[in-house]
Amino acid sequence: MSAQESRLAALEAARSLLLDEGPHAVTLKAVAVRINRTHANLLHHFGSAGGLQLALANHLATAICDDMAEATRFLPSRDIDVHRLVDLVFDTFGSKAAGALASWMVCTGISGALDPILEAVQELIDRSMPERASSAAEEERRELTYSLVLMALGKSLMGAELTGSLRVKDDAARRCGEDLLSFARERMIAS
Repeated sequence: MSAQESRLAALEAARSLLLDEGPHAVTLKAVAVRINRTHANLLHHFGSAGGLQLALANHLATAICDDMAEATRFLPSRDIDVHRLVDLVFDTFGSKAAGALASWMVCTGISGALDPILEAVQELIDRSMPERASSAAEEERRELTYSLVLMALGKSLMGAELTGSLRVKDDAARRCGEDLLSFARERMIAS
């Protein structure tokens, strides 16, 4: 296995550990065991546990942004279907691991790894709303991004527990996100 292949295998193993077992499971030792390598081999590739964590954060963010770009490649430039947009954002934070990445970032003190993902979501929000160049419209679109990401992040981290405790349907947060974007779009068109 080449050095690049070994590094990629380690990052994929770390991603798998993060998704399967949570942030506490992403250690050099656990990753080494998963890919049948030594602790020293991983130190050679990443320098330290912190180096592995930072490389994993960048790896996840890049993969998530690539997935989002591919998913939006054929969407029209304006009037993006709100349902599809909300599903994409919620799936990004759920099954695509952005929620796990955010949780892990908080635990490890890494900052900024979500920035490319947030920029991609912001671009989708911008594309879905009527074109208006005012600073108020720009601020409203940023607030929509903030709200939608918080909903998707909350759903990815605590959704199952909350739906059970509150006895609501599993898609309640997605429907609220759709309503939020639809209402904002209608308000922007009317003004």
